[in-house]
Amino acid sequence: MIAALALFFVVLCIPVALVCGSVVLASEAARRARLRPWLLFWGAVLAAVGLLTMVFVAWTTREDRHYDDTGAFLLLLAAVVGGSLLLTGAGPSTPWLLALLRRHTVRLPPSIRLAARDLARNSGRTAHPIAITMVTTAVAVTVLIVAVAVTAQSRAGYDPAARSGALLVNVLAEDATDVRATIQRELPGVPVAQRDLPSRRGDLRLRAEGVRDVASSGFIGDQALLRYLTGNPATPYDEGTAVVVTPHDVQVDAVTLTYALSSGEPSEKTIPAVVVSSSDPYVNEVFIPTQVVRDLGLRPEPYELIVDPSAHRTTGSEQERIDRRMGEGASTYVERGFRGSTGWLGVVAALIVVALGSALVAGGRAAARGRSRRVLLRAGNGSALTLRRFAASRAGLSMVCGTAPGAVAGCVIGSLLAWPTTTSHEWEVMPRVSFDTPWWAIATLVAALPVLAGIIAALPRPPRG
Repeated sequence: MIAALALFFVVLCIPVALVCGSVVLASEAARRARLRPWLLFWGAVLAAVGLLTMVFVAWTTREDRHYDDTGAFLLLLAAVVGGSLLLTGAGPSTPWLLALLRRHTVRLPPSIRLAARDLARNSGRTAHPIAITMVTTAVAVTVLIVAVAVTAQSRAGYDPAARSGALLVNVLAEDATDVRATIQRELPGVPVAQRDLPSRRGDLRLRAEGVRDVASSGFIGDQALLRYLTGNPATPYDEGTAVVVTPHDVQVDAVTLTYALSSGEPSEKTIPAVVVSSSDPYVNEVFIPTQVVRDLGLRPEPYELIVDPSAHRTTGSEQERIDRRMGEGASTYVERGFRGSTGWLGVVAALIVVALGSALVAGGRAAARGRSRRVLLRAGNGSALTLRRFAASRAGLSMVCGTAPGAVAGCVIGSLLAWPTTTSHEWEVMPRVSFDTPWWAIATLVAALPVLAGIIAALPRPPRG
């Protein structure tokens, strides 16, 4: 427990502390003009160190191989710290960006030109909220890129537990009858297949030449289970013949069963087998009739009840009703395919709200009653529309100064973090899929946020005094 808390402290607090340093450096660079060149220099050094760290980690984790959990975590932590250093080093550049914006808006309409001048002139009060906007935008873009990469990798490595739409109910042997009755009450007229396993007093292993990645004891059951595996109710059923249900092109004439009772030596028996093509590309199993297992002296017991999706596709409400009716002796699962996590969307939304709020704060602090406002009041004859344009320009430009560099930094950090976050911790390594960067989402974010900030800032009626 103590180790877990310490780990959480390291993972969370170090990046947060480093990123907070970005805001502090931005504020100091804005308030102390003499220190600004030195702060820019040391900020560039920090950013370079962070970038090189992330590049090193990405290069180290580029290979598709098994990565030790501890080593992979340390590499990921190093990459996160590197990204935090990059953002910290970007902080002192905020006043420079405000000055650059002021120089490049001299030919634009007065409301925009004067808003940019106010932001630059009051950089001591506007630099740190804009730095917060930059950091939160960068983190949001990073989360977006990493989440898309991790989701694509997880989807490629997803291994369904059953045919799509099938209802699986794991049961204890003594509860199987009651659970079956419960399912049939909720799904009247729907056939229920049963998968068996040898009792605890026996052991069964199968071997079929040319067939891999199948359950060690096979799928033991009756004709209903065979129909579920093949997805074809017309599949021939013979109590003495095994059926290899596979999407692969294989030739199997026999299956060897190795079995033993708890008090006996292992024995072998070979039974004939046929190959049937699977309707589902993920179904690759060997069906063993229950009667064969009984003839070996083993006592099959119910292990799983299955509702064939060919007969009925269980809905979410039906699954909930079955769960409520059953006790603790059974658990249900409906195979609905891969479903990636969406929790990161809430994180991105929260970061966007913080970025938007910080930009509005920066715009509101830009000399709300200063010289630029008085100039606009004289030029526009005190028009409220002119003041609204000025407020919108301040907020929009504050957002631009934060989101533009933040998005660039986020794209760099996210693209490099995608490598350590998609390493394989399994011995059977899943090759990486291509990382598709969500450029359209990022571009929409960068383009829409300044507009949204301007609209929000222009909504309140500006004071005329």
